[in-house]
Amino acid sequence: MSSGKEIRNKIKSVESTRKITKAMEMVAASKMRKAQDRMRAARPYGEKIRRVAGNLSHALTDYSHPFLEERKDARSVGLIVVTSDKGLCGGLNTNVLRLALYRMKEWDREGRKLKVTAIGNKGFGFMMRAGADVVSHVTGLGDVPRLEKLVGPAKVQIDAYMDGDIDILHIAYTRFINTMRQEPVIEQLLPLSGELVGGDVRRQWDYIYEPDARSVIDDLLLRYVEVVLYQAVAENLASEQSARMVAMKSASDNAKNVIDELRLAYNKARQAAITTELTEIVSGAAAV
Repeated sequence: MSSGKEIRNKIKSVESTRKITKAMEMVAASKMRKAQDRMRAARPYGEKIRRVAGNLSHALTDYSHPFLEERKDARSVGLIVVTSDKGLCGGLNTNVLRLALYRMKEWDREGRKLKVTAIGNKGFGFMMRAGADVVSHVTGLGDVPRLEKLVGPAKVQIDAYMDGDIDILHIAYTRFINTMRQEPVIEQLLPLSGELVGGDVRRQWDYIYEPDARSVIDDLLLRYVEVVLYQAVAENLASEQSARMVAMKSASDNAKNVIDELRLAYNKARQAAITTELTEIVSGAAAV
């Protein structure tokens, strides 16, 4: 059994760790509320533009944008992976990267080439270790997503799609369900399809374009890609802070349990030492 001094040192060490995890839990809870408000504020616009873009894929028009054209026998795939820059958020990054790796292996078995864009330090490091073809990346996003930081890396994939270097573009991120649940998903970003984004495919939509169909559709579909990307990052940030708060709360609770066990062990060791001293005193007195 460890001595009383060793156990006291262990108790102090665990108490120091618990103070850190408790502080991180409180910080994550504060950031989580702000991230959730930001994510929920962006959702209505994102859902609306998805629906309009989905209806546009079935609209009656003479102009066909490359984003709306299905490509048969796709031989190359683009993937945008959204993760966090920091750890200590449970299995958040592990789950989405595991899902991405599973799909990457599927595409590899099908003989499809893959180009990856990594958003977040964890995803970038993982893809580099996995030997993926990382064509662009961005790290250090902070607690507030900035569209100007996201446009550059995403444009590399969009240009590759326009040039025919990739035939399909997917995005992987963690969707926020609630504070206790976050779901890793992979969604097809391009080519756009009404079935994928919730457009009404039962009717042929007829729009009046001003000034002309080309200008409106080009600008709308570009906004669609930017909004989907921003929404994915906002969802991932809200999921990150929620997962970190839960993980730090679990760590604080576990530390408290460890402290209780160590205090019990310390009391037993102290009682054993007292009993030993009393026994020695009684034995000495009896010998005299």
